[in-house]
Amino acid sequence: MATTSWRRQVGRDGGLPLFRAAGIPVLLAPSWWLGSAAVVVLYAPMVGRLVPGADGLTGVLLAATFALFLGLSVLAHELGHSLVALRLGLPVRRLRLFLLGGVSEVMRTPAKPAHEGAIAAAGPVVSIVLAGAFALAAVAIPQPDAVWLLIAQTAFANAAVAVFNLLPGLPLDGGRILRAGVWAATGRRAAGTRAAVVGGGAVAALLVAWALWGLVDGAEDRWVRFGVCLLTAWFVLAGARGEQAAEHKRTWPDGLTLTELVRPVLQLPAESPVSGALTASAGRGVVLVRADGVAAGLLDREMARQLASTSPHAPAEQAAVPIRPETVLLENESGDEVVERVHGTAAWEYLVVDLEGRPAGVLRREDLKAALDRR
Repeated sequence: MATTSWRRQVGRDGGLPLFRAAGIPVLLAPSWWLGSAAVVVLYAPMVGRLVPGADGLTGVLLAATFALFLGLSVLAHELGHSLVALRLGLPVRRLRLFLLGGVSEVMRTPAKPAHEGAIAAAGPVVSIVLAGAFALAAVAIPQPDAVWLLIAQTAFANAAVAVFNLLPGLPLDGGRILRAGVWAATGRRAAGTRAAVVGGGAVAALLVAWALWGLVDGAEDRWVRFGVCLLTAWFVLAGARGEQAAEHKRTWPDGLTLTELVRPVLQLPAESPVSGALTASAGRGVVLVRADGVAAGLLDREMARQLASTSPHAPAEQAAVPIRPETVLLENESGDEVVERVHGTAAWEYLVVDLEGRPAGVLRREDLKAALDRR
């Protein structure tokens, strides 16, 4: 039974669950093994050339150790992102290691450009610190040997990870830092995303150009460079397009007001027959109010239909969904704030109130989605 459950989790999450770090599940994607195997194949012959006298087994062991160090370095890089996100109150769903690195799945969009920049910068900072630490360790070894090579290569790898991730294009950390800067300067996150998506296209183009230059120049590593660069360029382009699509879904359409999407709201006694409340809810939201004036919740139409089919005279309160602070919107909230709230809260309807707290209407998730899709 335990084995079956574990396999289902692997299939569902797309990776092997390893452990939790700071409460965050860490998963190892199947593609990570491919990347590690490639590292071993490429690194093992290097040991023989740079460390005279090292046999084949030593080369393979050092190569496997380097692959492990590289994986741990990427994990530390991603934990840098995750820990800063948690510190800023943003939950992290999980951390995944895969072929080209890792990803921290932050569940909410940062509300401020400073938060976006801080989270993005944390990963490269960790990589730079690790590069410096391994470089100092390599300098401390008086005679270069196999261990020195392992430490020096790990220092170089962390430096390369930091430099590459700081390139100004999404989905790289540098692209997120660029987005934060443009966002802070213009007040519009969407403008920052557009700039960083263009940066992502430029990064991909440079990677392809470098790969082609290797072929033309006849570089010794031209075919490895060609494959790695094309794969990385595809990753960058796909990530940039994904960020652009996500921004499109969370950006309030120009010229649209919240009033245009809000449906009228009706207040009914909580003890009203559910069948009558269901009829009254056609095209409107229904707030059910108890005798003491306290709102029992919003009428859930699906629950009301099911209840009315068996007990049409049951109190409508039995089909009410409680009104939570996160499902209440002010009528003067900005469109982007409304979209962010709806995307970050599990609810089908949101009560819109005026500045004095009186119900002014109901926003349905389906209406907002239709407006964003029409754009």
